[in-house]
Amino acid sequence: MEDLYYPVEIVESSFEVKGSTFISYVIPKDSIESWNLKMRQKHLKAVHFVSASRYFNTEGQIAESFSDDGEPKGTSGMPTLKVLRGYGLVECGLLTIRYFGGTLLGTGGLVRAYTQGAKDVVLKARDSNKLALYTPKDSREIIVSFALFTQVEYLAKKIDITIQSKEFLAEGVCLKVEGKTENLEVFLEKVQEMQY
Repeated sequence: MEDLYYPVEIVESSFEVKGSTFISYVIPKDSIESWNLKMRQKHLKAVHFVSASRYFNTEGQIAESFSDDGEPKGTSGMPTLKVLRGYGLVECGLLTIRYFGGTLLGTGGLVRAYTQGAKDVVLKARDSNKLALYTPKDSREIIVSFALFTQVEYLAKKIDITIQSKEFLAEGVCLKVEGKTENLEVFLEKVQEMQY
């Protein structure tokens, strides 16, 4: 499998072509919805909000989506998605906002403009070290005794395992843990040893 990357923060770039301004953002997955909403409120005079996204679904497959947002079919959303694919980006979205400048660009012009907007922002993110290598993660739920809880928390930190949630039950603490697959296996093995 080729290397995949994800943005660690929102990156912005913009350019103009024949009077139209294109502002593009590459956005981490968790911020896509709120960012798109915020941009629609901020850029009230913009005519199009073209987007694409790629992320892993619950089955571990890459799910993709795109929207032309009123631009002619196939001229904006799909070219944006192709840039995400081409640079191996996952767990992210890309939004390009267009302010119309009075000159029609034609279908070829639109494809070139949206492709350039997407490429510019991805390259800016890459060149400013805002893209990180994506490593697949697994999550599990385990129950540990109250007596072992602090030791397990310490172990999780040491092995780079994230405790996503903890729930205190009658029989112990139910932890939802996440981490790189190989780290998670080591962690679960060590927790097992602690319990016996």
